[in-house]
Amino acid sequence: MYLASDLRKGLKFEIDGEPYIIISFEFKKPGKGQSLYKCKLKNMITGRQFERTYRSGDKFKRADLDEQEMEYLYSDKDSCCFMNTSNYEQYFLSKDQLGDVIDLLKDNIVCTILLFNGQPIAVTLPNFINLKVVKSEPWAKGDTATGSTKPATLETGFEVQVPLFIDEGQMVKIDTRTREYVERVNE
Repeated sequence: MYLASDLRKGLKFEIDGEPYIIISFEFKKPGKGQSLYKCKLKNMITGRQFERTYRSGDKFKRADLDEQEMEYLYSDKDSCCFMNTSNYEQYFLSKDQLGDVIDLLKDNIVCTILLFNGQPIAVTLPNFINLKVVKSEPWAKGDTATGSTKPATLETGFEVQVPLFIDEGQMVKIDTRTREYVERVNE
């Protein structure tokens, strides 16, 4: 159990059987009475956010969260399959649960899956992934201007801005946190 004095940004706990994370936190000590803890909470399953104020005597149940490394295997019409590489157990997440992560999912990539009570609720990609450029406009010598970019479609279908010298068939490194081009990768 957590006490109200344990509350801080990033803390994960359970309310009414669902996991929440504190995304902002403010402590107030009025002249009289108990201390107040004003929190902005985010439901880790639905993404819904709201504010709530707690008093110093309130208690909270610790959320049963577990992170595991899993390999992305395949996707079908409305879900994606991940396999725990240690016990070969498979988990399915809906494409809605994945959100924009699905744009960068590549077969056999190892991701971190967040489990709540043994059920997958979120996917975290590695910070950097290498993807092949499948479509890009050709570059003509002399079309140079500092910092010029062009759109390129990657093997996952994701479109990113890349420097003019990147051609089709080349591998590029993408930062999954910013979803931007980092560098060209030599194979």
